[in-house]
Amino acid sequence: MSRVATLTSHVSLALATIGGIVAFLYPFLLAALGLEVPQQRGVEIILLFALLAITSLVVLLTQLTDEHCAQTERSRAVALLAALVAIDSVLRFIPSLIGASPIFLLIIASGYIFGTRFGFLMGSLTLLISAALTGGIGPWLPFQMLSAGWMGATAGWLPRRSGRARRFWLAAFGAFWGFLFGALMNLWFWPFTAPGATESGGLYWTPGMSLSETLHAYARFYLTTSLLFDGTRALGNALLALLLGEAVCQALERWRDRLGWRPWHELVATD
Repeated sequence: MSRVATLTSHVSLALATIGGIVAFLYPFLLAALGLEVPQQRGVEIILLFALLAITSLVVLLTQLTDEHCAQTERSRAVALLAALVAIDSVLRFIPSLIGASPIFLLIIASGYIFGTRFGFLMGSLTLLISAALTGGIGPWLPFQMLSAGWMGATAGWLPRRSGRARRFWLAAFGAFWGFLFGALMNLWFWPFTAPGATESGGLYWTPGMSLSETLHAYARFYLTTSLLFDGTRALGNALLALLLGEAVCQALERWRDRLGWRPWHELVATD
């Protein structure tokens, strides 16, 4: 059962990732296929919401039905996830400084300590709950959830270190995702910003552009509109990781060890 649960969880995350990539890039895919590109986002937002909801449920259910985890371990896994999401969602009330926000450190640390599946849920659910609390619900939300989920999931790939080395890896990873989060989020609206614009300074995409023209236009758009905010976010992530990353990771490790379970770690079925 453990192998089946793990495989099901991985498949659901893979499907969510593929669906998310398609949702981000579908205007360019339609144009490449010679199909008409709509003037604004539409049904794909609802589909992406549904896909993320189903993925979260599948990952949670596979953990709860894992025969290699005791019932108390299963409930503690969900309880800890809920507590961390609640704590991080409240941090959203701290005003951001030109793009910098304290919520990303806990997403990264959770994925690092508890693994890719926990990190994905931590990122996506934090953005969902915090948006509900702060009134930030809109068509951009599923793209924020997916980007934050990827951030938490990929944190589980970082090398296992401690002390100064861990702070360095977390800081470098936080800085990288500070830029990547903004670069991804631009794609939810950039293809629809100025369709057919001819006096835009070459900042916007229009159907018919080649891949090279698209990349150059996006690079100009990013440097003009996003670099400052994303640079501030990257710097904030790095500074928080250097100052607090080791302490946060040690606290999460104590929670993990004190509760006596290994949430979302790969479990090998034994005969």
